[in-house]
Amino acid sequence: MDPYDSDSSLDEDFTETSVLLGYAAEEVIEDTISHLGGWPSWIDENTPPPGDYAYCKVCNSPMLLLLELHGDLPDHFPNNERRLYIFGCPRKPCNRKPGSIRAYRATRKVSLPGLPLPRPQKEEKKPEKKPEPVAPPKPKQDLGASLFGAASLTSSVSANSNPFSVNPGSSVAGANPFAMPKPATPAGPASQPSSSTSTNALAETFADKVRISSPNPTASASGTATKQTPESAGVQRPWPAQSDFPPPYKNHYLDAEYEAMSQPSTPTIPENVTMEPMEEEGSGGNVDLKDTFESELDKAFMKFSTRLAHNPEQVLRYEYRGVPLLSSYTDQIGKRLHPEHSAGRVTTTGGGSMPPCEYCGAQRVFEVQLVPHAITMLEDGREGVGLGEGDAGMEWGTIIFGVCGQDCAPEKIGQLGWREEWAGVQWEETK
Repeated sequence: MDPYDSDSSLDEDFTETSVLLGYAAEEVIEDTISHLGGWPSWIDENTPPPGDYAYCKVCNSPMLLLLELHGDLPDHFPNNERRLYIFGCPRKPCNRKPGSIRAYRATRKVSLPGLPLPRPQKEEKKPEKKPEPVAPPKPKQDLGASLFGAASLTSSVSANSNPFSVNPGSSVAGANPFAMPKPATPAGPASQPSSSTSTNALAETFADKVRISSPNPTASASGTATKQTPESAGVQRPWPAQSDFPPPYKNHYLDAEYEAMSQPSTPTIPENVTMEPMEEEGSGGNVDLKDTFESELDKAFMKFSTRLAHNPEQVLRYEYRGVPLLSSYTDQIGKRLHPEHSAGRVTTTGGGSMPPCEYCGAQRVFEVQLVPHAITMLEDGREGVGLGEGDAGMEWGTIIFGVCGQDCAPEKIGQLGWREEWAGVQWEETK
């Protein structure tokens, strides 16, 4: 049986791993941000992605959202607000071509490293305790706003934990979470609870279940920055209007549990029973069934499908700085990432062969991957949606999302940075 990095044993028959599995649900469970399909939403409605990010690199047509994931990592990047996106082209001619599936990360700093997170409420109260000056509180409120960014930023900052966590500023269940967010209201009493929330006082949600307690190593740049950041590139092509996109995939929210796998019992053979090799008729008994059955391709796919079969309803697998589950060792992605076929292993300290971040040169690390059951959920009820030659079904086996290990972003508090990250796509094997 394949070795698993087990954290704990649930009982004699089950083993729990450090991989968090995502499951699709039609109704909101806890997280109103993370979802499959539907329309994307942005951390800041005034800063959508660069318009070029909306288009397939093959046909230059607008793509559809496959996944939006709340990606805050307070144990690694406590000063950063993060969100992850995967888009894919639904047109059949673009299947299996590089650039038809693209991955993005949005990051915004809510504080500078080494400084506490913004707490405007406390800044207002301290001067009021002094009895001598009869100074009005309004000037002090403006001072707090100048220290921690614009008032509109303060009202929209989320101090939530990592992916799939609940956003206090998001709409309640029943509202449409995929519509563009409502404009932020000016900072005031109503915005104080959101801005003063501490990451240590969050409710346990999908995100809080992620065991991300290892310290963030100072990753040295394993490559050279080759791409200009969108925020420094000047005027960007605008994000297309919603009417420019094809009909979206069906929307599903996400819930999660840690991966639990059953341990098959090992059959015992009575002492008085002997085992003889099987012989195929006309083969002379020289057929090695194991070698015939377990080719390099079969071995990878068997491990992939067997692992997924323990929890067949999973749509994604999440383990920041973990190791992705490969569906093939012989395709381009398998040769890059599998330790037997690449120069090293996909680890937190390098050695893997994900391309480095083009914006800062840091080593990329694995964060999340979509698995085949996501296709079933996304395409549910999609019959009859025509795109000319296309929309005939997705053909990928898994989409592996590699992110910058330094989570590079603008240093200015409140400025949102967009980064295109690495999408390693393993397509279905063709016979």
